[in-house]
Amino acid sequence: MTKRIQYTVHGEVQGVNFRSFTQSKASSYGLTGWVKNVSGGKVEGEAQGDEESIQKLLKVLESGPSAASVTKVEKSDIDVKEGESSYTTK
Repeated sequence: MTKRIQYTVHGEVQGVNFRSFTQSKASSYGLTGWVKNVSGGKVEGEAQGDEESIQKLLKVLESGPSAASVTKVEKSDIDVKEGESSYTTK
């Protein structure tokens, strides 16, 4: 069953290739959605796909790339979106 989540990653997550890392991992898991930097030094995004793939992404978001220092990952379930074909960086 397809589901979609919204997530926000807190910590030292900007300027450390976090968006590129997330896009690469999400794509490799077959997810669609997007990731972007937001004010306050956070990264947020949405991911859509099967439950197992979303859980894999959430696990890697907890640590991020080697230069990152993640303090918290918040997530919530949201409505599935039709028409996406890839995972993009905004």
